[in-house]
Amino acid sequence: MNRSGLLAIGAGAVFVITALVLVAGITNDSNRQDAAAMNGKPIETATTPGEQTAYRKPSEEELRQRLTPMQYEVTQEEGTERAFKNDYWDNHQEGIYVDIVSGEPLFSSRDKFESGTGWPSFTRPIAETSIVNHTDRRFFMKRTELRSRMAGSHLGHVFDDGPQPTGQRYCINSASLRFIPKQDLEKEGYGEFLILFDK
Repeated sequence: MNRSGLLAIGAGAVFVITALVLVAGITNDSNRQDAAAMNGKPIETATTPGEQTAYRKPSEEELRQRLTPMQYEVTQEEGTERAFKNDYWDNHQEGIYVDIVSGEPLFSSRDKFESGTGWPSFTRPIAETSIVNHTDRRFFMKRTELRSRMAGSHLGHVFDDGPQPTGQRYCINSASLRFIPKQDLEKEGYGEFLILFDK
């Protein structure tokens, strides 16, 4: 084979190797993001339609200044607040519940129900992609822990004993949430979620 032929083969090989490296990099980045979410760490890229880049986890110093001791314990240390002794277990106002850490929209009052457990309970999140499931084996039990996708905040657990249509009970700590009433959605920057209450 002449020299020009060898050069062509070499150039082709370099192109293929470069393409493989780029694909591997993209795949590894995606895997890192999924792993970060499962470990309760913030993800840097928004993946759900309507997500804003503002949904970020603040620094440790800011969290300690902004959150109450209970909010910090629940969201950052996987704590659990007392049943019937929290802000939203019996809240019946219309509105949405967002992550107290990042502001990411999580639950709607339209999906809230009275579970009798003493914690806010929902049949589903606003968007499945806003919640990350994680196996919790603490206390000699196997449960499904829930974390917010963008900030990795510990929210609570999900159980298969809820009402229809989902049959699920998202049992959430009030300390991990901030409630935004329907009438305040627009001014708080969540106007796009008013559509949830048009039905």
